[in-house]
Amino acid sequence: MVPGQESLGKRRFQLESPGTLAGMCSLPEYREPLRRVAVTGGTHGNEMCGVYLARNWLQDPGELRRPSFSAMPVLANPAATAVCRRYIDRDLNRTLTLTFLGSKATPDDMYEVKRARELNQLLGPKGTGQAFDFILDLHNTTANTGVCLISEASQSSFNLHLCHYLQLQNPGLPCRLVQFEPSEAETYSVDSVSKNGISLELGPQPQGVLRADLFSRMRALVAAILDFIELFNQGKDFPAFEMDIYKILGKVDFPRATGGDLAGTVHPQLQDHDFEPLRPGEPIFKLFSGEDVLYEGDSIVYPVFVNEAAYYEKHVAFLKSEKIRVSVPALPGLTPSST
Repeated sequence: MVPGQESLGKRRFQLESPGTLAGMCSLPEYREPLRRVAVTGGTHGNEMCGVYLARNWLQDPGELRRPSFSAMPVLANPAATAVCRRYIDRDLNRTLTLTFLGSKATPDDMYEVKRARELNQLLGPKGTGQAFDFILDLHNTTANTGVCLISEASQSSFNLHLCHYLQLQNPGLPCRLVQFEPSEAETYSVDSVSKNGISLELGPQPQGVLRADLFSRMRALVAAILDFIELFNQGKDFPAFEMDIYKILGKVDFPRATGGDLAGTVHPQLQDHDFEPLRPGEPIFKLFSGEDVLYEGDSIVYPVFVNEAAYYEKHVAFLKSEKIRVSVPALPGLTPSST
């Protein structure tokens, strides 16, 4: 790394009490225990860790039980899981918008729109006090992300404390938090139905493949997340800390030929280097002609979901993010009356 260059792609913010990330967003805090928790798998029907964990827990949910709550397992997209496809008609994880949920049902509705309304009735209604307190949505990626949590920027610092807890529990296993602002006016993911939620991504794993190591790792991570919620419900204090998060800046498409077909693919120097700094002038694509395409930005960025198989249809070769250092205030324990 060139001395002094890191500051170009890394910013620092103070997350101040009672929960504002200076210059970014308001982060409301929970002051009540989380009683209604759901763990959803199979939102994408070919991401096999979540699929088979959900199926297992639907048969025997015992390991999802904690003294103060019991998480409900949900197979989010049963039709897509039955045929081992990402979705039937459209991406379910882009369909939980108030526009779709509030539209009048018709016989011609796409399957995922119908399923979105069913999930909204089961776990919501979205945006109401009757919605579940927390949804943990399980995903696999073909990209080399390792353990990755995805949270909307508007969510509370509870999610930051959750990520930090996982980091402390697994010091040898990097756990990164990706923060994003939906490009549309509405939130659309499965976990957006609840009052708060988070997605757990684990990779790399090919679509339609179940790897024993990642299956066991995701199972252990879910257990640790539920343990964190239990500690919160029991009134534990969580001290202040600092951590790096990755804020999504935008997407980068593949180089394309006339007519829209690919003209090249991800460069070997970028492949499998998720969350590593990408500097201006470094190669990002290798054209089929043999030429390199260089990154032309004016600052360091951190690529995420590099060469993700499911993103080819979305014209995304990778997402650009910036690394931000945040100072997170303590999460005080709940009062006895709350718990």
